[in-house]
Amino acid sequence: MTAAAKTETLGFQTEARQILHLMIHSIYSNKEIFLRELISNASDACDKLRFEALNAPELYEGDGEPRIRVSIDETNGVITIADNGIGMSREEVIDNLGTIARSGTAKFLETLSGDQRKDAQLIGQFGVGFYSSFIVADKVVVETRRAGLAADQAVRWSCHGEAEYTLEAIDKADRGTTIHLHLKADEKEFANSWRLRSIIKKYSDHLAVPIALAKPATEEAAEVEWETINDATALWMRSRNEISEEDYQGFYQHISHDFRKALAWSHNRVEGKYDYTSLLYIPSEPPFDLYQRDSPRGVKLYVQRTFIMDDAEQFLPLYLRFVKGIVDSSDLPLNVSRELLQSSPAVTAIRGALTKRVLDMLDGLARDKPEDYRAFWDAFGAVLKEGMAEDFANRERIAELLRFGSTALEAGQLSSLADYVERMKTGQEKIYYLVADSREAALASPYLEVFRKHGIEVLLLTDRIDEWLTSHLHEFREKSLVNIAKGELDLGELAGDDASPPQPEADNSPLAARIAELLGDRVSAVRTSRRLTDSAACLVVGEHDLGVQMRRILEAAGQKVPDTRPTLEINPEHPLIKRLESADGERARDLAFLIYRQALLLSGDELDNPGEFIQQINRLLLDTPTAQ
Repeated sequence: MTAAAKTETLGFQTEARQILHLMIHSIYSNKEIFLRELISNASDACDKLRFEALNAPELYEGDGEPRIRVSIDETNGVITIADNGIGMSREEVIDNLGTIARSGTAKFLETLSGDQRKDAQLIGQFGVGFYSSFIVADKVVVETRRAGLAADQAVRWSCHGEAEYTLEAIDKADRGTTIHLHLKADEKEFANSWRLRSIIKKYSDHLAVPIALAKPATEEAAEVEWETINDATALWMRSRNEISEEDYQGFYQHISHDFRKALAWSHNRVEGKYDYTSLLYIPSEPPFDLYQRDSPRGVKLYVQRTFIMDDAEQFLPLYLRFVKGIVDSSDLPLNVSRELLQSSPAVTAIRGALTKRVLDMLDGLARDKPEDYRAFWDAFGAVLKEGMAEDFANRERIAELLRFGSTALEAGQLSSLADYVERMKTGQEKIYYLVADSREAALASPYLEVFRKHGIEVLLLTDRIDEWLTSHLHEFREKSLVNIAKGELDLGELAGDDASPPQPEADNSPLAARIAELLGDRVSAVRTSRRLTDSAACLVVGEHDLGVQMRRILEAAGQKVPDTRPTLEINPEHPLIKRLESADGERARDLAFLIYRQALLLSGDELDNPGEFIQQINRLLLDTPTAQ
């Protein structure tokens, strides 16, 4: 076969071309991230080789020591990064370098803000780390052979950062991947050993794979001399007092591909029935796929310092899917599979311990660093709430970590349930809350009127899943939670002189019966309200019925929603109610529906017939006498 027959030119996918254009034509203030990304990829390739070689040791090809080597051709401005990891076949080269993170690239492009510093930090997190090469290089050449393939099955991938790339079959005696970066004319500063040394020490000192830098050539040195410049020891196996904060943060950025710092971490060695080491991190910002529950998640799993898998989801529950880190166990078989993991008693024990350790970290943040905990809550609070339904054993601990707005606090401030209990009025035995779409909507709600009158604090639940949350959170520290928009309201002694309920005949008054007749089957009943002081009416569903928010969630999921009718509570002292009492005919019907639909809107629901509502308002406005 001729060389020409072995060379092929292929085109990038559309999104890949967009990434290339971004890397080539944008000037990032943090250009050095290219080396972090390429070395991180090389380290991953070495880990994957060790894993595959567990069942096929011949993949080592007589060389079982992983390594990464970086060399410089200062004269021609070329940086070379070589590893002896798993390497790639021709098909893998096309998949990995021709499509660029098929699942994440579109989201990456959507996330770009135009702030070059912030955009640069997204590289790697979305699987586009390799293409950061084009920030500093105008030509990139990749030579690779997958472990186990013959020497003549190696591939050379070349790209000038344009719409196409070339593939060429080559001979490569050693397995792994070698990347040649031909630096742009104005990026030759990186063709300097001291510059590269500082970058590697800054970002990659924590990697367990030795990273060697070629020493500058001298007349005395006939062969290239290599100097290992990182510790090349698994960071999690080192003693905590030997590891700096910078080391911990660097390792977090390596495993998460997140350029930002972690909020907190926990490094722990357990010896006993099961021996394992864990290093867990709480990120400061959510990943793009946080709410895609079927996205890859979980910690990196090592067994006796041998890499096993990237996303070992069995070690943490789904509601802690934001946690990053590693677990290294001595009690799992080296050839562990997902099936074995799911049924292993060791995994169950480790999962329970790691879950408690994460909750301990969050407790510590909430107690000692409230500002950091607020940052965590803003990023991951909605996900943590899922734990109330998923983790019965830790439900009380999760409840302690919840945060909500409150009528007793300013906008932007949040309260824990424990803080609410401490502020409760003397004699108060219940935690009152209101579910609404926003704080503003909640504060304008008629359901708050009697609570505002008597100075009783109400929690404001404005997250879209809060009503679902409260279906699993019925009490806290022996105080029952009460939705003030559901069921009958009895404030007891908290209401003072207003504590006594209305007389039974008030709910059976001719006015209530008349309104019920006018509204027909839209309401289940009409009664005098204990909630209202200023508004004309409000709608109340049964204590165990679905609220507006929960109905929306079920409808959006395509589930059938039970057909329930609310109760209309009226304020007999309100002018609109008094006007209705003296009205008749079409005017009485218009007033009754106006009052009902106002209450419907105030409850956060949608109008059943907006057009008819507008017509009724117009008729009533035109029929109203002009004030003298």
